[in-house]
Amino acid sequence: MTKPLADPMAARDHARAMAGTKVDAMPVLPPVAADLPAGVAADDLLWEETVAAGGYATRKLARGSRLRLIDLEGDACASVLIFNAEMPTERLNVADTVKVQWNAYLGAGKLLLSDMGRVMMSILQDDAGTHDAFCGTSNAATNTAKYGEGHNSSAVPNGRDRLLLGSAKYGLQRPDVHPCVNFFKGTEIEADGTITPIVGPFDAGRELVLRAEMDVIVVIANCPHILDPREKWTVTPLRVSAWRGAVTPDDDDIRNATPEGLRAFQNVEDYFRR
Repeated sequence: MTKPLADPMAARDHARAMAGTKVDAMPVLPPVAADLPAGVAADDLLWEETVAAGGYATRKLARGSRLRLIDLEGDACASVLIFNAEMPTERLNVADTVKVQWNAYLGAGKLLLSDMGRVMMSILQDDAGTHDAFCGTSNAATNTAKYGEGHNSSAVPNGRDRLLLGSAKYGLQRPDVHPCVNFFKGTEIEADGTITPIVGPFDAGRELVLRAEMDVIVVIANCPHILDPREKWTVTPLRVSAWRGAVTPDDDDIRNATPEGLRAFQNVEDYFRR
């Protein structure tokens, strides 16, 4: 007896019958959100998506766009890559992000800098205070050592391969998956150099809002932090929203907070002056 889905026409009918089916983790098209900040019109919403545990997401955002990440259940880990959308060979440089700002701990008012001395995104709001610019993300080898498996097709995927899937949508390859920052999962550096993970779980609903200072490609993976001490692979969904916004003005407080930051903004402004 022929199985129904072995018939291409039956498979087509089955697929079409799934139209309108919704799951918790998926992009909302067109994007709709009931909790946009005051002054943001519904038509300005660019991106609304829930990233499942072990999932990934990616989007190109124009200069001035705001990106909001929400740790829905208190145990998300947003590993983030950023590329210059016009020239992806320019990308987030975590070492310079830490070094140039004389501060290893990310939070409101901090900048995410590129390897060309330009600010790619700035952090406008931070309800979490637990982020990591030291450790990067997991890979197939670290997941296999800890959980017994860890490839993309497994039940416990790793962050690096998820970031690769997102980057590949823009023609980028494995060598382009550079060191990331981790939001919502933090680390502390002890006096002896030991890295202590701060992985929660935390209160649900913590928010982080970033501003794009260039046209950027953002790639996000939601996998457990590489130093998560729990034996079980554990992570919860992440909500992502983005909306149009104004380009940073000359009198912006974050732009003018430090001479190093001001120079990074001036480098961006010079880039767009071409």
